[in-house]
Amino acid sequence: MEDCIFCKILKGEIPCDKVYEDDRVLSFKDINPEAPVHVLIIPKKHISSINELKEDDEKLIGYIYTVAGKIAKQLGISEKGYRIVSNCGEDGGQTVGHIHFHFLAGRKLNWPPG
Repeated sequence: MEDCIFCKILKGEIPCDKVYEDDRVLSFKDINPEAPVHVLIIPKKHISSINELKEDDEKLIGYIYTVAGKIAKQLGISEKGYRIVSNCGEDGGQTVGHIHFHFLAGRKLNWPPG
């Protein structure tokens, strides 16, 4: 956790362009956006990946989706639509060992994504 970039952002050691924050989550703009709107939503609790989730994390993960809806309204894109993605493991594209959710919007998103 000491070398986790997202934990460093949470501690204020690394700056970020905040979009939303409360006592459970932080959302900020991705520094390498893959869409016109690309923000990350991370829990303040360090969880390495989806594989590390415990039953007591269910409310937190559900809450993250509630926050995504708030962010969509805040950014004025709730009606046009958006995508939430969470990568798990190397083959799934996870590059940071702290569970996080990509919030993508601002253009027509193709399917399949990868």
